[in-house]
Amino acid sequence: MKRILFLIALFAVCVPIGYFLMKPKNQDVLPVINPIDVQEEMVDPELLRIGQGHTIGNFSFQNQDNKTITQKEIEGKVFVAEYFFTTCQSICPIMNDQMQRVQKEFKGNSKVKILSFTVDPEVDTVEQMKLYAKKHNVISGQWHFLTGKKEDLYSLARKSFFVLKPAEAQNQGDAGSDFIHTNNFVLVDQQKRIRGYYDGTSQKEVTELITDISRLLEE
Repeated sequence: MKRILFLIALFAVCVPIGYFLMKPKNQDVLPVINPIDVQEEMVDPELLRIGQGHTIGNFSFQNQDNKTITQKEIEGKVFVAEYFFTTCQSICPIMNDQMQRVQKEFKGNSKVKILSFTVDPEVDTVEQMKLYAKKHNVISGQWHFLTGKKEDLYSLARKSFFVLKPAEAQNQGDAGSDFIHTNNFVLVDQQKRIRGYYDGTSQKEVTELITDISRLLEE
């Protein structure tokens, strides 16, 4: 009888432990970020009350190879977006050095894209972007440096990615605004939903970004 009670007790203890050890260590799901989850100053007023269903809007820009890149390029794919300009001598070089880590980690993976939007298209022509892309060992087809009309670039930043304060968006001629120096990398999933913001100048946060990209690929 004692032996039976011992076995029952042992079973009661071991089964939960075994379940704990066998289940995935990280069952957390990355949040889906909507306008209501972002600081109000970063969101266009007409979007402030949206609490669900936000996705990246349509766009059409030229990449460094003078190819037109639209939202179709990222449909069903995970991608990372950033805003920068090629003549930036402060945080942009650091950010794109870190972005090279992302490219290296997912090299050849057609399910992962990188989109780098310029905020200074008057200087950042297709030719200028091509030179910059070569300098950063960009893999064509995976990492796109995008240029186009300034109002379209800023509108996408303000209404889709939430990396531009509306007040700054009005200052189209100021290449030295705080927006220009945003250090955010934006992670977007296969359904074009924002899943995270990361400091592109931080090696630690970019490592977290790389981990989260892998998580999204497994969802």
